[in-house]
Amino acid sequence: MLLKFAYEDFIADRRFNNTSKANVQNYKYLLYPFIEYCLEKGVINVEDVTHVHLRDYLMQCQEKGNKPNTINSIILRIRAFYNYLVDEKVVNESITKKVKLQKTDVKIDVFTDEQIYQMLAYYRSLRRRDLSYSSYRGYMLILLLLGTGIRKKEVIMLKWSDIDFKNLTMNVYGKNRRYETVFLTEKLVKELSIYRSFCIQHFGHDNEYVFLNRDNTPMTSNSITLVFRNLKDKMNFKDVRVSPHTFRHTFCHRLAMSGTSVFAIQKLMRHSDISTTMRYVAMWGNELKKENDKHNPLNDLDV
Repeated sequence: MLLKFAYEDFIADRRFNNTSKANVQNYKYLLYPFIEYCLEKGVINVEDVTHVHLRDYLMQCQEKGNKPNTINSIILRIRAFYNYLVDEKVVNESITKKVKLQKTDVKIDVFTDEQIYQMLAYYRSLRRRDLSYSSYRGYMLILLLLGTGIRKKEVIMLKWSDIDFKNLTMNVYGKNRRYETVFLTEKLVKELSIYRSFCIQHFGHDNEYVFLNRDNTPMTSNSITLVFRNLKDKMNFKDVRVSPHTFRHTFCHRLAMSGTSVFAIQKLMRHSDISTTMRYVAMWGNELKKENDKHNPLNDLDV
């Protein structure tokens, strides 16, 4: 089978199986360069691609400066492609079987209290200065992300009708493509109410979506990215990535550091697999040990 046709068939299968647009784009971005590499080497049939081609391609990626995490992402996308080809009996086995994932230094960025205060102070100063919608929106984005740990896509799709102000909950369209319940604190509900009142006053009517662009259209993934790119430039933090997902990590980190059970963290983070939660908790194990050494009840007892 021609390699290019196999790739197109694979992408069509992803779409047919309701893979998200973002993931389809991710497959194209990470998988297709390997297809092009093979074609440039004169390998046009799937059956003629070997693990040597893959190894040499990955070495080329390394030479271009790609980091281990990126290399591993490429391997995983190519592995998914070949698993599909094996299932379809186009090839007998995957060329990725002899290629191992690279070791990475696992580090999850989280915000410190000082960094959070700096970001909130920045938007508060903007609110006092010009009462702009973007300043109120930015402030509310930080509070909502920090107070719930929801994902960027869930922020984009959030509607006022999803928020139950009375029962302190909201429904978000989660990663598993179903609505999930997220708990809200009284402080967060109060801030949401203030923000909603400002939005009605600013736009002259109540909107369907919670977060909008300045032209009254719903925010997109790109417009959210631009908000946090601007915030990153203003803050100039050296050791942490300023992004919606870092707030999610921070939410999880604070739960773990407060002694919240792994089961409760899984439910609050809405991880489908508890092993995902365990990886987070394991990464912060040293911090938990330090906290235990510092605050253990036996410390103040003369025994």
